[in-house]
Order: sequence, then structure tokens, then C-alpha cells
Amino acid sequence: MVADGHLGIRGAAAQVWPQAEHQHCFNHKLPNVLDKLPKKELAAARVLLKPIPHAVTRAEAEAQCDTFVAENQQKEPKATACLLHDWERLVTYYRFPKQHWKHLRTANSIASPFASLRLRTYAAKHSHKVENATVLLWKPLFVAQKSFRKLDAAEHLRDVLAGRTYEGGNLVMLPPGTRRAAKHVSTPIDTTSQAVRSSTTNLRLPTTGWLKFSASISHRTS
Repeated sequence: MVADGHLGIRGAAAQVWPQAEHQHCFNHKLPNVLDKLPKKELAAARVLLKPIPHAVTRAEAEAQCDTFVAENQQKEPKATACLLHDWERLVTYYRFPKQHWKHLRTANSIASPFASLRLRTYAAKHSHKVENATVLLWKPLFVAQKSFRKLDAAEHLRDVLAGRTYEGGNLVMLPPGTRRAAKHVSTPIDTTSQAVRSSTTNLRLPTTGWLKFSASISHRTS
């Protein structure tokens, strides 16, 4: 599950899908880090932060994270603490097929179609009937899904759903019946990156359309 740091979403998802792994969206995390820096430091910080989610290995991502921490720990400890907090969930995607990384490291695949949906809900303000609200919410999404791009390397989904283990984006051959255990890590804010890293009622929705929408996890803009 890809989301921001909202604990309510994580808690609800854990109840419905207890074995699901959680990925913290980089597009939410990095702006939060930048918000804790003075304007004069933003340009230099962006240079250090931007490559992190695109690192080809987890070790490289951690090294780039360490570089940012070393540069800013003394003068901007709140920014470094923000980056380090929940680090394990930031790098969850490295435990999935490499071809899926670009779909997983941000919540763009969800945010993009819902951006146009917000325009309609803001204009409508509120609806007096549940049925009207349902049509307003779901019809645009069913139309939008026709232009969604497909998931890269969809053939890997069978192994992912079966719980097969991936390391560094590559499938690890394990004995038959062995499944990957979900890792729900709650990491406290720490001052060193190494310490952190070690450390609705009667309404019925059209099931077929929802499954199509759920499976199309990458929007055409990703």
C-alpha cells in the first residue's frame, strides 16, 4: 500500500490487508523535508534529495540519505529528522520487482486521477443524496481508467501475490511454500540515519469496474 504518513490510513489498511507492506510516498516526504529548511538552503537541498528515490539500489539510496544528513544535521536537525523518520517504509519498494518501482515509490497513480475528481467535488460542495454523490465520485474514475497506462511487467504480479521474495528488485528463489512476511516497521525519529535504519452501508459498487480501477495502479502521467 502506497500512502503518505497518515496513521489512520495505515491502521485501516492493516485491518483489511494485514499482510500488505507499506510504502511511504516520496512525493509527500520530500516536500515535508524541504518545508523545514530556510529558503536559502532549498536549492542545495533539492540537489541532494532528488536522486534518493531514483537510486538503483537501497545501499545507494542510504548513502545519498547519509550525505544529506551529514550536510544538514548540525544546522537543520528538524529536516534531517523528518527524512530519517519512517525510513524503512520509504524503501519498501526495493523488496518488489524492479520494473514496478516507479509505480510504487510515490502515490501519483492515485493522486493523478483524483486531482480532476476534486475539481468536481469542490464545485458541487455537497450532495443531498448518497446516490448522487456516488455517481459524482465513481463515474469520472470509470471514465478515466480507460486512459490509464498498464502496469509494467504485469507478469510479476503472480509472484508478488504469491508472497515470493524480491531483493534489490530481483526474485529470490526460496524453498516451495516459503512466503515473504510483511514488515510493518515503526521507526522513531533519531539523529543518525544508521540508527534509524537499523532500528458505507447498503451502497453497492460495481465490482468489475472497481477491480479494473484497482488493477490499473499507474496513471498515464506516471
